[in-house]
Amino acid sequence: MRRLVLLALLALPGCFYPADRGRALEAKVDRLGADTAQMQSQLKEAREQLAATLPKIDEKVAEVTKALQGLDTAARRKDADIGIQLQKSVEDLAQLRGQVETYLHKITELETALAEQDKKLLALQGTEAVKEAEAKKKAEELQRPTDKKEFLALAQEKAKAGEVLLARQLYTEFLKKWSKDPLVGDAHYGLGETYFSESRCREALFEYGKVVQEHPKASTAPDAYLRSSECFAKLKMKDESRLALEELVKGYPKSAAAKTAKERLAELDKAAKTPAKKGKK
Repeated sequence: MRRLVLLALLALPGCFYPADRGRALEAKVDRLGADTAQMQSQLKEAREQLAATLPKIDEKVAEVTKALQGLDTAARRKDADIGIQLQKSVEDLAQLRGQVETYLHKITELETALAEQDKKLLALQGTEAVKEAEAKKKAEELQRPTDKKEFLALAQEKAKAGEVLLARQLYTEFLKKWSKDPLVGDAHYGLGETYFSESRCREALFEYGKVVQEHPKASTAPDAYLRSSECFAKLKMKDESRLALEELVKGYPKSAAAKTAKERLAELDKAAKTPAKKGKK
């Protein structure tokens, strides 16, 4: 029963937010998202119109060039139509250039407005969202290995280098790409470590819980129990912290993490037997 309680605690989501405030924030984000989608559609349409107009300009330039060449022989050929053709081509060209300038102006306005919308969305979501957006952009520019082991190694490398948010992006992407792979447990553990490094214990516990519940045979499962104990301790949940250590020793007795768990349990037992010091009178 105690183990079931522990697993249930590990399965709890890490984020908590007041309901009313959360709904208001979601409504604002939804409105901004709808406006952004509309502007993106308009921007796409403007770019398509521009792309369709540019070839027409090339055609008109060719017509004007041909008409100008014809003027050299106009007097000899008495071809009055050449002058009329030239005038019309020049007028058409001017009109097309006006359209291009209109499209370019509209595109610039829409791109600027979209950039402002992105800033507003990030501002609503807080400083952390801004950092995550920057990390996402950096992740998009990063060259990724196609091999899953190399991909996971890259995420671990970035985490070790202190690029926590970038590593988090990579771990999350790994979980989407290889959701059924045996290495998923290690990816959840790595993701938990990125939260643990920021002292975000609730989020970390959720990821460690994924490891011990769904991937108990993963190489990182013993360490996930050990980290869970540390997180519970930081959250002042002493009984749960001890229970995680006991489950680790019971389930993975030969692991290095179990050795550490035994030492910590011994320290807890020693501390429990030591009488509390009374204050001086």
